[in-house]
Amino acid sequence: MQSALLIEVLLTAGFLIVILGSTSKAAPAGFAPIAIGLALTLIHLISIPVTNTSVNPARSTGVAIFAETGAMGQLWLFWLAPLVGAAVGALIWRVLLSTGEEQD
Repeated sequence: MQSALLIEVLLTAGFLIVILGSTSKAAPAGFAPIAIGLALTLIHLISIPVTNTSVNPARSTGVAIFAETGAMGQLWLFWLAPLVGAAVGALIWRVLLSTGEEQD
């Protein structure tokens, strides 16, 4: 369970950094979908063996509702990890990587 939490947090943070970086003003126009799609593919390739890859809490909820297993008991992880990962990724982007970007 700890490895699932760790990998979901880290990969979500990395994914958010890719999204923010590829859509920033400093990035070349028109390449964001390619970078985001490739990052999402990489996330799936890395985490399918560990957690079967959630990445999307709504997807995890739908599967847990209709599964006839103990999936509902693990659902908290697939909601908490993306929220924490997004906060970590946003903080890393804001503090370390968004040099030259206007911050409101």
